[in-house]
Amino acid sequence: MLGYYFHLAVRSLRRNLALTLLAIAVIGVGTGASMSMLTILRAASGDPIPEKSTQLFTPQIDNFGPQPGAPPQGQDELPTSLTYTDAVALMQARGPVQQAAMYPAKVTIIASGTRELPLQGQALATDSGFFPMFDVPFEYGGAWSRGEDKDHAPVVVLAHAFNDRLFGGANSVGRSLMIDGKQYRIIGVTGTWQPSPHFYDLGINSSYSSVDQLYLPFTRAIDEQLQTSGGLSCDNNGPGKGWSTLLHSNCVWINIWVELPRAGDAAKYKANLRNYAAEQRHQGRVNWPPHVALRDVMRWLDYNHVVPAPVRTLTNVSYAILLVCIFNAAGLLLSKFMTHAASVGVRRALGATRSAIFAQYLMEAGVIGLAGGLIGIGLTKLGLVSCRSALAQDLSVLTRLGSSDMAIAFAMAIAAALVAGLYPTWRATRVPPGLQLKAL
Repeated sequence: MLGYYFHLAVRSLRRNLALTLLAIAVIGVGTGASMSMLTILRAASGDPIPEKSTQLFTPQIDNFGPQPGAPPQGQDELPTSLTYTDAVALMQARGPVQQAAMYPAKVTIIASGTRELPLQGQALATDSGFFPMFDVPFEYGGAWSRGEDKDHAPVVVLAHAFNDRLFGGANSVGRSLMIDGKQYRIIGVTGTWQPSPHFYDLGINSSYSSVDQLYLPFTRAIDEQLQTSGGLSCDNNGPGKGWSTLLHSNCVWINIWVELPRAGDAAKYKANLRNYAAEQRHQGRVNWPPHVALRDVMRWLDYNHVVPAPVRTLTNVSYAILLVCIFNAAGLLLSKFMTHAASVGVRRALGATRSAIFAQYLMEAGVIGLAGGLIGIGLTKLGLVSCRSALAQDLSVLTRLGSSDMAIAFAMAIAAALVAGLYPTWRATRVPPGLQLKAL
């Protein structure tokens, strides 16, 4: 029967082509407007590591205490990074399956055996646990070991794209790099890996477009006094002068991520975190009650308001546009369906049931939605091009239309057309056969 109803729907649509095309255009405009912003919102708020996002956590500790004019602690306003003292202490505690401290640093790089001039690169100083914890793939070689962490080894792992730039994509394992004037041995090259947003280190310039170019041991970076490029947040005392003073200051600039696969592990880790903060108060380092938090990936992104506020606002506006288009389409379909009231009356007099009439006209609305979806995808692509020029450069990576987005566009267009067709279809089924036959 569906095939029969589809055949009837196509014939009916051809009988009043102007109204049909107008209804298709209205559905297409509503779909294109809403999908343009929904695509960006989905990319901005998507899970960057869905297979492990509920197992990865980052701890926070209140290092600054109650601040004048700040919200009360019950609102959970905490620094988004840790001090070097706290980071080292937490890394020495046992419990997580994997853990890693990290901070970004701008470095000067010279590749041996190439004609590249010295260039600035984005390095991430971290621990060996970073790679298995985040499931980083490798194209060549591998990560350094925990022993090399302890030995402060001068080793480095290159990101896939950076290896392409320096060595043309060749296997560079065993070659050397000069980083800030010191020689490092390349031991691995990652595969293509670019989680978006850049959840594990939000202190960089962009949460979406920035990528790490190379990775080196955290302990080695501290030895070489590599300054953070993520910025410092300090209390009233400031960072002081000298590297040693910074390491022992109350400035926050280091992030830690831990892997806690079982439900009870997170509760236990947070209890230990609270006990650590209480111990710091007992030792006189701070004079306020313990205030800590432990957040998984998605709660961390939400806490940092990673999704730009204009994106959410424009998405709500686009939904309003879609709603207006649905009402307009409903009016067009009502006008179209009621022009065929006489034929409906004849079919009802010949024995057609209301459910059959309802199915036919709802199929007609669905066909309009299908055609509107094709137009909507084209308008979505056009809208994303416009958004790409309007958004900041670091957010342009969000304006990509994937296959799942196109499937959602089709589904949205069909659903919008069906919703718009409900009332006109119901009205068509209420046509009195006797009155229509009398009018013929």
